Amino acid sequence: MPAVNGVYLLLGVVAAVGVWFSGRWWFLERGRGVVRAMRPADLATGFVTEFFDTLGIGAFAPTTAIFKLQRRMPDDAIPGTLNAGHALPTVVEALIFIAIVTLDLTTLVSMLAASVAGAWLGAGLVARAPRRVIQIGMGAALLIAAGLLLAKNLAWLPAADGTALGLSGGTLLFAVCVNGVLGALMMLGVGLYAPCLILVTLLGMNPLAAFPIMMGSCALLMPVGGARFVRARRYSAGAALGLTLGGIPGVLCAAFIVRSLPLEWLRWLVVVVVIYTAVLMLMSARVPMVPQTSTSPRPDPLHSQDA
Repeated sequence: MPAVNGVYLLLGVVAAVGVWFSGRWWFLERGRGVVRAMRPADLATGFVTEFFDTLGIGAFAPTTAIFKLQRRMPDDAIPGTLNAGHALPTVVEALIFIAIVTLDLTTLVSMLAASVAGAWLGAGLVARAPRRVIQIGMGAALLIAAGLLLAKNLAWLPAADGTALGLSGGTLLFAVCVNGVLGALMMLGVGLYAPCLILVTLLGMNPLAAFPIMMGSCALLMPVGGARFVRARRYSAGAALGLTLGGIPGVLCAAFIVRSLPLEWLRWLVVVVVIYTAVLMLMSARVPMVPQTSTSPRPDPLHSQDA
């Protein structure tokens, strides 16, 4: 019974974080014409990426590729848009999987708390980082993500045959530290799903246990980090709103209607697109930036990124 009560408490915390982020986002952007800045393509991107995110593909790398190929926004606005726009759909994912997957509560809560702490630190760094640093960082991150997907497709990773539903002692401490690092990297646009799945597999856990961990982590850290990006106006508000409004139906459709698909071909397509996007991002970092003069007016972040 205490474990069941703990799960209900955790579900309440995740829901409360989602409500807090919704209110914070509205408060910071009220009256700025965010809805007018949203495009139909943003809704479609949110639906498709969150649909496959719920099935375990991950949303960050595909969304980055779509935005980059569309030239939807400046490269330095992509991390903030990912974290703000995918936050609420991921809250919905977390509520679903925490409720239906049994997992040791101490393991789950410890890893979630670590990811939030890492995200809080990482968001502050990324929100202040120069565009060139973000481009190089995201390019490298996308190559890492492509490498993880490639290793998974080629079955180079350990077999996912563990049965444990919890960790303890030094193993738990190691998992907590790694998840904290993954939370920080999320703020740079590095998806947490693939690394988290690899982590729990290497530690001998049931692969199904990765779903409440990785979705719960993202559901708590993305609103925390996303709120910092919104406050710093280092994101595309219209695109983020489109991801949110399109993404929530995508999550519900995947979780309750489709549930599973043959995704082998899609994983290979994602690898190719992500590698291509990484190359574009790194090439963009080679283009010298033209500095603004001190007398030039600072453009409005909302409309300059959504125009």
